[in-house]
Amino acid sequence: MSETQSLVATLLFVDDEANILSSLKRLFRPLGYRIHTALSGAEGLDLLARESVDLIISDMRMPEMDGATFLKKAAEKWPDTVRILLTGYSDLGSTIAAVNQGQIYRYISKPWEDHELTLAVQQALKLKQLQDEKTRLEALTRQQNEQLSKLNASLESKVAARTNELRQTMGFLEEAHSSLKKQYTTSIKIFANLIELRESTIEESGEKLGASHSRRVAEQARQLGIAMGLSKDALQDLLFAALLHDIGKIALPDVLLERPYNEMSSDERKEFEKHPILGQAALVALEPLHAAGELIRAHHEQVDGRGYPDQLRDDEIPLGARILSVVDDFNALLSGTFFRHCHTQKEACDFLLKERNRRYDAKIVDHFIKRLESDKQQAPAFAEQCLKSGTLRNNMLLTRDLVAPNGVLLLAKGHQLNDELIHKIAQLEKRVNYDLSFYVTEEVLESSLE
Repeated sequence: MSETQSLVATLLFVDDEANILSSLKRLFRPLGYRIHTALSGAEGLDLLARESVDLIISDMRMPEMDGATFLKKAAEKWPDTVRILLTGYSDLGSTIAAVNQGQIYRYISKPWEDHELTLAVQQALKLKQLQDEKTRLEALTRQQNEQLSKLNASLESKVAARTNELRQTMGFLEEAHSSLKKQYTTSIKIFANLIELRESTIEESGEKLGASHSRRVAEQARQLGIAMGLSKDALQDLLFAALLHDIGKIALPDVLLERPYNEMSSDERKEFEKHPILGQAALVALEPLHAAGELIRAHHEQVDGRGYPDQLRDDEIPLGARILSVVDDFNALLSGTFFRHCHTQKEACDFLLKERNRRYDAKIVDHFIKRLESDKQQAPAFAEQCLKSGTLRNNMLLTRDLVAPNGVLLLAKGHQLNDELIHKIAQLEKRVNYDLSFYVTEEVLESSLE
């Protein structure tokens, strides 16, 4: 049925009496309906097969095919039509059969009242219009739901694909960042080693303490920083500062590097005390090392305000710098660069205790000495081995820095060995006529520098 249902609805009247059909046409034609008529049920079915009909009015009593049978067949083939039964009988059973079998909208007794019949038709057509609209909306809803389902499936697929792409990209970025971070850290360690080559080395027990000073200070400072509760970022800044804390000494003359601080003249001390400022300045172009540069500048400050270069006091001195001060001076006492005399560990600890709350933060000194006096650190979870180059295997990891006899850093802790690298190491040993010792594990390490 079209959108203007009440004006162009099509009606079919079925009755074996022509005068009844004429009466119905006279009644409904002025109302604007399209009208078809049939003199029998068979003729009505034939017309329904050819024409689109909205509403049927059929007489009950007709020869060959009564109204109940006709409406039943019409309901089976054209269920969307509205069906009204005209009956002149008082036979209730026939009417009930017509209602049940023909699924009629209503029945009207003959003779009918014109107003009642036209009102019934209008109401029936209005109901049909609502039912048709309901059917249309239900079909539209099903169609839209199917489209939404397809779109949702497509969207989920696209989101899953995009998520997978992002996950892969993040994995690549993390891998690249990790690689760059390791390279960056290794570069800093190599640079720290070059700084140490600039300084004099002092023999003690056959070991060149000067050549590994910065790395010892860095590892001890890191362990002390962990004990003091420093954050991961603060620990990294402290580690980098410890490795590079003597970078400012590159600009100093050799005579100052060869002389203990307590034997310097007043002018020499003034010159020497510039190295923390020079050290910070050397790192100013490297933004990731700015925080480390601040620690380098302050690592010779003293809690009583008598340090250099800025005479900071107590908490004005960054915690990392206070830690570095204790560890650096302790190692300088052992190596004889603080005083001419090389202190024993006990003598160095006594000096730190004496200078608590003057040079050094008392809490940091206590933590440091407690660590020194404690038992050996718990053995790492991986099995460390000390091997010669001939017994090295592919994929082994260095657990300690590999350092040449002259103090040059060859490979950093955490470096993974491969067959090509092992071969190059063996060739190097032949050229320099020296057997290196390799501390390695076959398990994956997490570098303390990360």
